[in-house]
Amino acid sequence: MAKQNRRGRSGRRPESGSSGGSAFWYAQQPPADAEQIANAVMAAAMETAQGASAAAERCATALAGRDPLTPQLEHGVHLAGQHIITRVLQNGWLPEDIHQAARRNLDEYAIALLTDVIAAYMQPFAAASVDETWRAQLDDLDAVAWWSPSAPHLGQWAAKLLLTPVEALTTVVQALALLIRLPRLELIRPLPGTAQPSTAAHHHVDEKILSRVRGLLAKAESTSFPEEAETLSAKAQELMTKYAVDRVLVDADTSVPDLPGASRIWLDTPYVDAKALLVDVVTKANRCRAIFSSAWGFMTIVGDDGDLEVVELLTTSLLVQATRAMIASGNQAERSADSRSRSYRKSFLIAYATRIGERLVTANETTIAKSADAQRLLPVLASHQLKVDKAFDTLFPQVRNRGVSIPNANGWDDGRAAADNAELGARRPLRK
Repeated sequence: MAKQNRRGRSGRRPESGSSGGSAFWYAQQPPADAEQIANAVMAAAMETAQGASAAAERCATALAGRDPLTPQLEHGVHLAGQHIITRVLQNGWLPEDIHQAARRNLDEYAIALLTDVIAAYMQPFAAASVDETWRAQLDDLDAVAWWSPSAPHLGQWAAKLLLTPVEALTTVVQALALLIRLPRLELIRPLPGTAQPSTAAHHHVDEKILSRVRGLLAKAESTSFPEEAETLSAKAQELMTKYAVDRVLVDADTSVPDLPGASRIWLDTPYVDAKALLVDVVTKANRCRAIFSSAWGFMTIVGDDGDLEVVELLTTSLLVQATRAMIASGNQAERSADSRSRSYRKSFLIAYATRIGERLVTANETTIAKSADAQRLLPVLASHQLKVDKAFDTLFPQVRNRGVSIPNANGWDDGRAAADNAELGARRPLRK
């Protein structure tokens, strides 16, 4: 079924007013070598990126219509892919970022292709010269060179997915067109080949602690009994708080620097701006800084690695809880029409995020006040915040604040009430 649907999509008529443009020089002048084939593929990808959706299939038909996937053709496609992926990665995109952009814009065939393009890019680099974040993301995506080195990748990939040469080449052009559209981002992790052993290791929260917190949160999210969820959340909070206070005082006595890092959190539609607000309040409560890319739907978080881990953990849990509470509120019979509207649900999530932020600030202040050495803790936290602010301002020297509207009063009221019942078990470690 998937293959039939793909063939139907690839057979769309050219857009009105589309003349083919520069990508069609190869129809009259067949490429003579792999370099010219690469140029032809990149030209078609550029046209596709600019909105000429028929250019991908026309290019594929012109290249594969006369011959099947010859070694020269496959080599040219490889060159095009590596040329474009190199530029994209140098522009700050991480493997997971590319995957997230692809799954929002491309089909399963193109997503698989881009994973292989990244895997091919990584082949020359020794593991020791690759940043830990890169290695983790590559593992999560299963980005490995699975194909036999005795033959080009494209033919093996097409055979694996049962694609014809024209279908395979059409997918290539469409996938590369997305890469061309990707804007320049800030370089938040070292490029492969540049990571040094002394800076490649990240300062993580103890994995045993995180594992226990994840387990408690998973139970809190799955139970239908509020009292049980509250107990589980309180236990997780107690666990993280004890770890945090112990750790920050130990770190304050060491001379090992824990420099701020950065990560990205991708948000799914709908109500992305409201969800971004929730990420922002969690980020601030954990002494990190965040900036939202509304065009692509992700947030870049700057902070030390332990705090970044907890921001992601707590944000994921709260988004699950917020969505469940929003849907449950939307089923209320007394105002079912209003509570299922977009304005209500957006207002609900904005209010939820705002109230969560207030609760996190209060919890933060209470935890610090109860510390056995609160007076010593405060200047350490202030010094840490200065480091984070400096790192953030270096990456993002020009930041524009943006507000969000609240279109529905009922949604606002219900969102704040739901936030009061949210579980805040994944407390972040207070660290230097």
